[in-house]
Amino acid sequence: MKKRPGPYHHSSSCAHKRNKMSSLDATCTDLASLLECPVCFDYVLPPILQCQSGHLVCSSCRPKLNCCPTCRGPLGNIRNLAMEQVANTLKFTCKYNSSGCALTLTCAEKTEHEEQCQFRPYSCPCPGASCKWQGPLEQVMPHLLSAHKSITNLTGEDIVFLATDINLPGAVDWVMMQTCYGHNFMLILEKQEKYEGHPQFFAVVQIIGSPKEAKNFAYKLELNGSNKRKLTYEASPRSIHEGVAAAINGSDCLIFDPSIAKLFADHGNLGINVTISQI
Repeated sequence: MKKRPGPYHHSSSCAHKRNKMSSLDATCTDLASLLECPVCFDYVLPPILQCQSGHLVCSSCRPKLNCCPTCRGPLGNIRNLAMEQVANTLKFTCKYNSSGCALTLTCAEKTEHEEQCQFRPYSCPCPGASCKWQGPLEQVMPHLLSAHKSITNLTGEDIVFLATDINLPGAVDWVMMQTCYGHNFMLILEKQEKYEGHPQFFAVVQIIGSPKEAKNFAYKLELNGSNKRKLTYEASPRSIHEGVAAAINGSDCLIFDPSIAKLFADHGNLGINVTISQI
């Protein structure tokens, strides 16, 4: 008569599997550590280039370097195909792991995830370089409310953004917050000279949220003047991760010069109708 395997035998089998999985995880971690960038300590992902001695550096740090940070030799453009194959078989921790993200990701997933990771630090979205604050997304609005109390916050999907004294010389910016659909939006009007001697106005809306959240909304900016004059611009809001500088530099916003501003202004004050809609 055959005996059934007792509970001790079954438990030993499970323990063996756990030990095997634990050993496998440790091996993957050891392999991933070989792909650690010596400069920023993030992972070196394909395409992987090495110096003549075989040392690696990530694609973000590489353009900033004049020589290999490990051996000081020339960086070169040698592809390390073997390490690329290793990298494609592994999973890596998110670069914001220390901030609370517990995900492990493949090479293909890592970059896209980190662009929208809820644990990534965000910079203060106010224009200009005076505020150096950085923090998680959920702390951006509390920061704005406590550190930038001069910014007006209006509620509703259809509001009027009033920019006063638009004839002031030099670079000037106007900022207002708009709350609707359970989200917060920052409206920015900047006066600057992209080309010397030619001041222009740039108006753009950004969401206090991720690029993924930004895709759910659209905004419309409208200037209304006498004699049925109307100037309208419609687009998707920028994420505060992208910032507004890229929109302005790429002319991806409402742009008008001072002569156009005068047609719509009233004694140096310019009203811009702002409408936020869900897509």
